Amino acid sequence: MADGHLLDWLLEGDPSIRWQVMRDLQGLPDAAVNEERARVSTTGWGSRLLAEQDVETAMWANGLYNPKWASTHYSLQLLSRLGPFATEGIERGVDLLLAKGVRSDGGVDYTLRARTGETCISGMLLAIAASFGVVDERTEPIVDCLLREQMADGGWNCQRPRGATHSSFHTTINVLEGLAAYRSAGGGLATTTHERELPGREFLAAHRLFRSHTKGHVVKSSFKLFSFPHGWYYDVLRGLDYLQATGADRDERFAEGIELVRSRRRPDGTWPRQNRHSGKEWFEMEPIGKPSRWNTLRALRVLRWWEGP
Repeated sequence: MADGHLLDWLLEGDPSIRWQVMRDLQGLPDAAVNEERARVSTTGWGSRLLAEQDVETAMWANGLYNPKWASTHYSLQLLSRLGPFATEGIERGVDLLLAKGVRSDGGVDYTLRARTGETCISGMLLAIAASFGVVDERTEPIVDCLLREQMADGGWNCQRPRGATHSSFHTTINVLEGLAAYRSAGGGLATTTHERELPGREFLAAHRLFRSHTKGHVVKSSFKLFSFPHGWYYDVLRGLDYLQATGADRDERFAEGIELVRSRRRPDGTWPRQNRHSGKEWFEMEPIGKPSRWNTLRALRVLRWWEGP
């Protein structure tokens, strides 16, 4: 599939795909991008997901965090990726998660008896809130908690309170995305969060995106399989998409990950959906093993960043 035909194929997809193609691959003016983005809440996947929200409780699937992946937390996470402008329902959902989830230490955990937060969930909720423009006195404690939880190797691990001494890829990407979204939304600690993102990026670079930094083996084979939606799971394409979105330096230690992305490209120019994380989905956007507009969009913008001037 030639580049022009590939763009045409992407633009035949859902509005949530189209507006990101227009912004990231075509470089169209904001007015045109935002006009298309506004359709996400009324047409296609975004509209379908918004329709699943309970109007009375503001929840999805009658749960804050469970069932995965249909709960309020994960439905809003997916919406933050689809990219609709904030609606009243979205705002109510975000307000509910912040009201019910933030613990005394500033971290987030939705279980009633929890006194402290869980770092993965904290990073995800910060990303959700900031993606919809919520950066205020409710999100500052989350940021403070995440900064305190950063480990000596630059990353994060939700198991640190239980003795972990080495960062986790999963936790690190969730926190990095949260800090980046907070910074992009104009959070008051933006300078500090950017400074703290840099050691987190170094953690990814030191591990070449998917390898042990000491023995060189692949940490988890699933890191090499590209999924969307991703929930709390890390994979190489998710890591690279964060790096391109934040304009990170093109460190040569990312080169193996880039080659992995290139190797996953099909002869027709597309990338398939390679993995699905077990759990309930409201609907399937794309089947496993078939050409994926989500993975193709993300792979193309990663390569554009890597190969650009």
